[in-house]
Amino acid sequence: MLVPAKCFLTKGVGKARERLMSFEKALRDAGIERHNLVFVSSIFPPNCEIIAKEVGRPLLSPGQIVYCVMSKNDTNEPNRQIAASIGMAIPADRETYGYISEHHSFGQTDEAAGDYAEDLAATMLAGTLDVEFDPNASYDERMEVYRMSGKIVKTKEVTQSARGDKDGLWTTVLAAVVFIP
Repeated sequence: MLVPAKCFLTKGVGKARERLMSFEKALRDAGIERHNLVFVSSIFPPNCEIIAKEVGRPLLSPGQIVYCVMSKNDTNEPNRQIAASIGMAIPADRETYGYISEHHSFGQTDEAAGDYAEDLAATMLAGTLDVEFDPNASYDERMEVYRMSGKIVKTKEVTQSARGDKDGLWTTVLAAVVFIP
């Protein structure tokens, strides 16, 4: 059974004439270009420890198959605002799983995209923990309900945004949670 014991968050941006090279440059900026990445869905493993990227990267080898949850967005439209964000919701009971959300958008700032991704992850976790809230309430009101419930202990986000290159080069943004066995 493969359940990650640790993870780290990272983000990156890249620009290039070719779309694929733009993605490669974003991977380099995020520090995860030397791995064979396998994208997985949105469950935060029980008892998984979040560590700093600088601590996690040396634990991985070049060419290693590495599991991650990634959000990515790209554009070649000059000056178009793009964002990629990962939100995390971790339950108070660390023996149970949490949620990771991926959000990619156009026209949002880092803060707006990050808040949305964080809220989305908390909303998904709240649904499994039977934490009730008004879906029409504001983000801040819902976050207060999550905190007061005692069932969601922590939310986090990592977001990368950028404006499309003024000369029409491909611009790619990414945010990821990288798992370490």
